[in-house]
Amino acid sequence: MTAAPPLSEKQIRSIREAADARISVWHGAVRSGKTIASLVGFLLAVRRAPASGLLLVCGRSLQTIERNVLEPLQDPSLFGDVAEEVHHTRGATVATVLGRTVHLIGASDARAEGRLRGLTASLAYVDELTLLPEAFFVQLLARLSVPGARVLATTNPDGPRHWLKASYLDRAEQLDLAAFHFRLDDNPSLSPAYVSALRAEYVGLWRRRFIDGAWVAAEGAVYDMYDEARHVVGDLPPMRRYWLGIDYGTTNATSAVLLGLGDDDHLYAAAEWRWDSRTRHQQLTDAQYSARIRAWLDALDIVPAWTFVDPSAASFITQLWADGHPNIARARSDVLDGIRTVSTALGAGVLRVHRSCTGLLDELPGYAGDPKASEAGEDRPLKRDDHSCDALRYALHSTAHEWRHLIPAPTADTAEGVSRAPA
Repeated sequence: MTAAPPLSEKQIRSIREAADARISVWHGAVRSGKTIASLVGFLLAVRRAPASGLLLVCGRSLQTIERNVLEPLQDPSLFGDVAEEVHHTRGATVATVLGRTVHLIGASDARAEGRLRGLTASLAYVDELTLLPEAFFVQLLARLSVPGARVLATTNPDGPRHWLKASYLDRAEQLDLAAFHFRLDDNPSLSPAYVSALRAEYVGLWRRRFIDGAWVAAEGAVYDMYDEARHVVGDLPPMRRYWLGIDYGTTNATSAVLLGLGDDDHLYAAAEWRWDSRTRHQQLTDAQYSARIRAWLDALDIVPAWTFVDPSAASFITQLWADGHPNIARARSDVLDGIRTVSTALGAGVLRVHRSCTGLLDELPGYAGDPKASEAGEDRPLKRDDHSCDALRYALHSTAHEWRHLIPAPTADTAEGVSRAPA
């Protein structure tokens, strides 16, 4: 018989209190134990769920449901022998949990709300609730009409005006809602070394959200850790590898930022090519952009290992392929995750910028969150003067798996200071 690891007192208390609430939300830091607690609560709820009404698991996509919910449930190191009672074929939209059929529903946009219409549910589990549209959650609650129906949800924090915080968590006393806030220190099973490494990976806004578990706004400077005296250099070491990020524009600027990995184990925005049709009063064709970027790289005598291009620039990507530009790839373009990657590299001192990258140096200090979006509960940077920042983000975020190990572990003093950061 395989036994699951013991739960903390806070996890046990949250599971017990969730059993009496129509809506239960576990929120807070990454790796804080909230997901395991919520999944245990879900298993208990499946055992007790009425025979009538569907059982649902909802998430951003079927893939995230499989990764964040079903794979952990099938892990005997987490759930002991119970894991043998969770069955799912990858790609299928149903699973079997403790003998009950569970329907899996992805909700990537507002249209997903239509997938719930007409059904009646008695139990729902929602993964990363803040990433789902509000209309979907409203419709989900309406579908939970069987007596005793419940919804269990997990999420990392977002902005303080996000719909989940403003309309539900802040009104918990008015609703039949139990909310459980977890911090990183609430998970006693994590080793001190792992906690230190995790804290080193998050800086600024993301440290407060994902480590301290705070609901804070993304206003002000996005890269508030950027310091010209610390991050700008005049000399470059020999480079072991290069990547290129390209942000493509027509009326807006097109920017190409060359990212290098130095022999000193630091990353460098080593060079920049930029064409702003507004200031130059001339707009180039895709073929001209392609030719000029190739000529620039030839003059540098550099062939990037990969060139990462804004995936929305389909015509320009086609042109680069047609011109024989080597190793073209669509960049990982998710904005917030990419910004967090750049922030991590800057905060850790791993990323530096050569002083020749004047467009990038002009943009970095003024790259800021959009206050109007923040008022609406959304995280979004202002769409202005961001072309070189985007090109850097494409190159850095698309190659994070190749350089993440360069981030140094914090010292004991640094780790202690982070642990005292306000929530």
